[in-house]
Amino acid sequence: MQLFYNPEINETTENFSFDKEESRHIIKVLRKKDTDILFVTNGLGYLFETEITLASDNKCTVRVLSFEKKAPSTFHLHLAVAPTKMNDRYEWFLEKATELGVHEITPIICDHSERKAVNIERMDKIILSAMKQSNEPYLPKLNEAVSLKDFLKRKNDGLQLIAHCEETDKKTLKSVLKPNENITLLIGPEGDFSEKEIALALENDYTAVSLGNTRLRTETAAIVACHSVVFVNEV
Repeated sequence: MQLFYNPEINETTENFSFDKEESRHIIKVLRKKDTDILFVTNGLGYLFETEITLASDNKCTVRVLSFEKKAPSTFHLHLAVAPTKMNDRYEWFLEKATELGVHEITPIICDHSERKAVNIERMDKIILSAMKQSNEPYLPKLNEAVSLKDFLKRKNDGLQLIAHCEETDKKTLKSVLKPNENITLLIGPEGDFSEKEIALALENDYTAVSLGNTRLRTETAAIVACHSVVFVNEV
């Protein structure tokens, strides 16, 4: 199944048209034609089966034949991850975390961050592409970048974790994970969190965890954490 995306489609929609860019991709690249079936999601868990009624590369129009909604996850995983020095590494993380099933992502700017500005629009496109590629009808939420200090002022439901490399008392991630639990997990930049940031997180009810015996890159640590949480929640 090939999945397409339209954020405006809902349960009451009978007909709709794709924008010019998506229409051109459907008709010119994929060579779809009238009466061909397309599967579409709005990113909110709905999967719509549609039929092309106008195969135009300027305005491909379809009618909705049927739809169903995938049950939401019994847990919510929010990864707050510092941007990496090289953009492609962070983009790799966004893609793979989306494929694995992350629900929410926030870029956090830390004391040791070498990159303090991010392109949210490009990140959105990467997440959207990964969602469609993995046939997942839920689009992860991408938040604007925020300083770690400001992020820590927010209270999150469920378990709050910070993964760092300092030689202090830490629990293993495996030991604290439980099924069906909301989790917010902080991953620092290449230079790790500062001692001040770690202390501040602990003061704000975060639990320090270890992701293993080796020192991981930021993007690797985020994927290890993501997979661990998803694995624990597998039925």
